[in-house]
Amino acid sequence: MLGSNLVLVAVAGFIAQLIDGALGMGYGVTATTILLTAGLTPAVASASVHFAELGTTLASGAAHWRFGNVNWKVVSRLAIPGGIGAFLGAYVLSSVDATAARPWVSLVLLLLAVLILYRAVAGRSARLPQVPIRWYTLGPLGIVAGFIDAAGGGGWGPVSTSTLMAANRMQPRKVIGTVSASEFLVAAGASVGFLIGLGLEEIAWDAVAVLLVGGIIAAPIAAWLVRRIDHQILGAVIAGMIIVTNSERVLALAGVGPDVALAVRIVTIVLTVGLAAGLWIRKRRDSARFIAAGRSLGTPPGPEGG
Repeated sequence: MLGSNLVLVAVAGFIAQLIDGALGMGYGVTATTILLTAGLTPAVASASVHFAELGTTLASGAAHWRFGNVNWKVVSRLAIPGGIGAFLGAYVLSSVDATAARPWVSLVLLLLAVLILYRAVAGRSARLPQVPIRWYTLGPLGIVAGFIDAAGGGGWGPVSTSTLMAANRMQPRKVIGTVSASEFLVAAGASVGFLIGLGLEEIAWDAVAVLLVGGIIAAPIAAWLVRRIDHQILGAVIAGMIIVTNSERVLALAGVGPDVALAVRIVTIVLTVGLAAGLWIRKRRDSARFIAAGRSLGTPPGPEGG
């Protein structure tokens, strides 16, 4: 179905897994964005990503379970509603005309990019409302996040992870592991919905295969990179990339011409580079201040002193 674009899709799977492995979110958003750019319809792009995620999420969830990063009580209350929401989102997207849906899917992706950008810039210092997550809130959260994930081609990680982080009821590693382990049922629910809505013959199985291969290759590299690349800088770059690749379609909804859209994309690239550079400078400055403070107290930098 993709022909010469298969290499591009393989790269998409590789990049998407790097992002997801480093940020705990972004696989669906990134992969769907690149598949839309490659020419697939929104439904086929989202379906291909979710079928590939049947393999990537299973591997990710198993890895998190092995390292003790999963709260299975939360998984049981989040994953099943998430699968139901994803099924509904996939079925709805499959019933929408592809031409009419494409700019609206891009709008969803832009909103998700803004969320990723906020988390990247705010980091752990974000002052979010400390609202306890109760068992009866996990169901609605799963349904909404699953629906957005399937209908928009991504969103399970940004919506679920951000909400659970804001609640501050679990350690960050537990949040990431729990959301990752839950995502397998979300991918399964979306896949069933797309099978019913599109049929086997409409799925881009070549895209599924190369996405899966790219993701498997990237998984160990992402685990290595996550310890060496600052999450805030990476998140800013990824959010900027998603905005650049989707802004033209969204601006077209408002009647903005291609010349203005091109200018917006150029400005976005410049701002993204500037933001990444600013975050890097801020990190180095904060690190230098921390080391200087430790020395002034007579505490040598290191595992105990900084």
